Order: sequence, then structure tokens, then C-alpha cells
Amino acid sequence: MRSIDEESSSHYFSIFTNYPLLSAVLAFTIAQFIKFFTTRYKEKRWDLKRLVGSGGMPSSHSATVTALAMAVGLQEGFGGSLFAIAFILTSIVMYDATGVRLHAGRQAEILNQIVYELPAEHPLAESRPLRELLGHTPPQVIAGGILGTATAVVGYLVTFTAK
Repeated sequence: MRSIDEESSSHYFSIFTNYPLLSAVLAFTIAQFIKFFTTRYKEKRWDLKRLVGSGGMPSSHSATVTALAMAVGLQEGFGGSLFAIAFILTSIVMYDATGVRLHAGRQAEILNQIVYELPAEHPLAESRPLRELLGHTPPQVIAGGILGTATAVVGYLVTFTAK
């Protein structure tokens, strides 16, 4: 008979075998590393902010939620409530990335240009620039979705066909 301490200890470590969670985290990590290395290739410099920053190709938000939804669907079935919740979450995140956040980033770009052109004596001339890389173009979101789907499917094949 196992003690309560042993059961709670194994309960905490079950997070490391949570296939949907691991798929989502792995998809996010892969997407961020892709951005990091493509920035190095395009701009010929290392930018550590790309490891955690938003915006760019592929969308790490889309990759994360798509991997989560696919993993839940593959593990629990595509007809259940858990998949429905994950699917709706994925739809909202992907829509928001190409809608509100993309346009907020474009507005930030214009506002930064306006502030840059202000005379030095203007009170806003010294204000900190707004973040411009907030949202994603549709191809960036689609690429993130493809990455998330591939991550979940490969994870499923590795995890459940090995058993």
C-alpha cells in the first residue's frame, strides 16, 4: 500500500507526462527558436528578445494553442467537451492575432513615427517607443497552426505508438 506522500509526489510529477501540455510547450519553444534564428539570418545579429517576444514568423501563440487542441483531440477524442473548449480557445487566439493585435501593432508603428518627428522641446518627444511587433499576418498564423498540428501529431506518434 502506498502512502499519501508517495501518491501526492507522483501526482505532482504527472505534469511531465501530460501529453497536451508538453505538446503546447514544445510547439511554443520551437516557434520561438525559429524566430530567434530567422532574425539572426535576416538581420545578421542575435536578438535574445526574439526568444520570448511576440510577433513574427511563425506565430508562437497559434502554434501553442493549435498543439494543445490537436493533442487534446488525439488523446481524448474530437467529439468531447475538452476538445470543443480547446478548439474555441484556438479560434479566438488565432483570430485575435490577425485582428486586434495586428492592427494595434500597426497603430504603434504610426504613433512611434509621429513621436519621432516631434520637435525636441515637445513634452512627448522623449517618450519611450511603443512595441510594434504585437500581432501576426495571416501567413504567420497559418504557419504557427501547421507547426502546432505537426508537433502534436509527432508527439502523439512518439508517445502512444511506443506503448
